[in-house]
Amino acid sequence: MTAPLAERVREQGAQCATAGSPLMAALLSGAADDLEAGGPTADLLGPLEQDPPGTVPALRFAGALHRLVLERRAPLLATHYPSVGGTAPVERVWPDARDAVVEHLDLLRELVRRPVQTNEVGRSAVLLGGLALLSGDGLPVRLLEVGASAGLNLLADRFALRVDGVVRGSADSPVLLEEPWQGDLPPEVPVDVVERRGCDPQPLDPRTTQGRLTLTSYVWADQRARLERLRGALALAEQTAFEVDPLPGSAFLARELAAPRPGVCTVVWHSVVWQYLSVQERTAVDDVVASAGTRATAEAPLARLTLEPERVGDAEFRFRVTAQTWPGGDSRVLADAEGHGPPVVWRPRG
Repeated sequence: MTAPLAERVREQGAQCATAGSPLMAALLSGAADDLEAGGPTADLLGPLEQDPPGTVPALRFAGALHRLVLERRAPLLATHYPSVGGTAPVERVWPDARDAVVEHLDLLRELVRRPVQTNEVGRSAVLLGGLALLSGDGLPVRLLEVGASAGLNLLADRFALRVDGVVRGSADSPVLLEEPWQGDLPPEVPVDVVERRGCDPQPLDPRTTQGRLTLTSYVWADQRARLERLRGALALAEQTAFEVDPLPGSAFLARELAAPRPGVCTVVWHSVVWQYLSVQERTAVDDVVASAGTRATAEAPLARLTLEPERVGDAEFRFRVTAQTWPGGDSRVLADAEGHGPPVVWRPRG
């Protein structure tokens, strides 16, 4: 049984508080109370009651409101949003958010039906470390991303990381991940991505105004570091050739993994995607990758690198970084991380 929607919205708000977003926590707490009281939020979100929890209606709601702010449709609400310079107390955000729901109810009904498109650049901290660990044989990387959204993490090798005060990667990159790693750090080896391609059922184009607006709307408005990383990645997207095909993961991988590719390490990567896939699609993706693994060789190795959540108890999640490699099919947990990536705590290697 699915928990009542108000309870799910309140739970999401609590998770946002834990993740360092008081604005999101206050916004979703107010929305949950209003939903239970039968206020305007019930008119907006009531039709989503039966939506699977993995489709996160609460984040769709928050993204829709942020979009109103970014489009300058809700000036009073904007005074609470640091993403546009707002400084008003977050404790008072809900009355202004409620007024925005009333004023823009028809537009919001359309927006909350759209899927979440969080192209979280911080997750590249996981990807870069994983690629460094998988590149020990010196082969260049062919990177394939499932659920790539706008494909910004396909540009991870163009980003920089500051680790223990030392910058790794592209020192002049507009994306700098500040001290994202802890634990047994990955080796400092060059990651040479020679091919990059992704898929998404509804990909966004980061080179368009609408694509950039949608991506920004799903970043929590009081988390400036995430917004800065996104802006830097959007600048890189203007300079780098890559494709995100409008395909489900199973069809995309069936095409891309149909035959081994000698001379490269093919890495299938996905992060916080699994919850959005049907059981049938998850099985299909697993089957395609496993089948390709049987064809992998030392000259044409295959790896699957993932950052996905696991539920712990009733309301808490942990995010595990796992890798499976072929030939052989060995699987191991590489690290623990947060949903947006850093801090990534790498486990001892042995």
